[in-house]
Order: sequence, then C-alpha cells, then structure tokens
Amino acid sequence: MGRRHSQPPLVAGGRSSGPGTVRDTARAHGWRSDRRWAIGCACAAFVLAELAEWDTGDLSLLHTLLTCGIALVVLAMLWPAQVVAGEGWLTVRGPLRTRRVRTDALSGMWLIGDLACSLVLRDIHGGRAEIDAEVVVADPVLWHLLESGVHRSQERGTLRTGARVLTGLGRRVDGEARAILRASGLD
Repeated sequence: MGRRHSQPPLVAGGRSSGPGTVRDTARAHGWRSDRRWAIGCACAAFVLAELAEWDTGDLSLLHTLLTCGIALVVLAMLWPAQVVAGEGWLTVRGPLRTRRVRTDALSGMWLIGDLACSLVLRDIHGGRAEIDAEVVVADPVLWHLLESGVHRSQERGTLRTGARVLTGLGRRVDGEARAILRASGLD
C-alpha cells in the first residue's frame, strides 16, 4: 500500500473525509492535564493573594481587581500550547496565536535551552513554530509525523540546518521506547 502525500478532501466544517484520517493526525498528549495545572496555579495565586490582603486588612474592590488581573497573567504564562501534527504540517496553538509550519518544507530546526529545551522549526514559506522538545519525545505518533516530514525536507534539499537535532531527538525517543518496553517486560 502506497503512502498518501496529499491532504484528504475537506467537507463542511473543515473536517476531512476519507479513510484513515484519524491516523494522519496526532494531538500531543497531556495538554488537558497541563491546562488544569495552569488553572489551578492561577486560582491558587489569586486565593493566596486575597488571603494575604484580607489578613493585612487591605482587602478592597480595587485590590481584588488587581489580584484578578495578576491571576490572569499567571494563567496566560502557564497556559500550555496545544500541538497538532499531520502529514507534512505541525500546528502550535497558544493562548494568543496559532502558528503553523510545513514539516515537509523545513529550512531549519534548532534546540534552544538547557533545562527545558524548546524545538524551533522554520519552513521555507516563513512559518515558525516553537514547542517543548519533551512533547515530541513523549508522543511517538507526533514524533513519527515530525520525523517523516523532516526526512521529506531533507530529500527535497530545503533543510539547511537541523540534521543533528533530529538525530539527537531520535536517540531520546528510542531511549524512552526502550525504557517503556523494559518496564513492561517486553524487552
């Protein structure tokens, strides 16, 4: 069976039709739990600040509104990006904007940071997306879609920098897979 390189036809509402469309896209796991964690942290910041103001006797409507604003800023800073990938594309939806990059037409890949590494992808059309590298390592389907798109970019000759990044991430994904197999007794 050959590999499909075209997008499936779209039906009303922007949903794709045709066989196998579920396998052609991947949504990063853990987004909902990260979102609940961000909401919990923002609520905790609000409640703690309100309790501190109540204890000092400074609780007023103005202070409550300012504290609510600060809690919203905390929420926006901690809100996780939702990563969705398909054959030849990757989309990162943040709290303020959505960024889409063509993985089959990448011009460069970079890892930024030491403790919390971010993977930066740039395509030849000017698209740029930045995601946490752990999101890619933790999700094998997302990794497979990204890797196949990067290989198509290499075949086409558009990828100028980033081959070492792909190799390093591939080692991490393989290590995670080995650890899972070993823990489950299948290794």
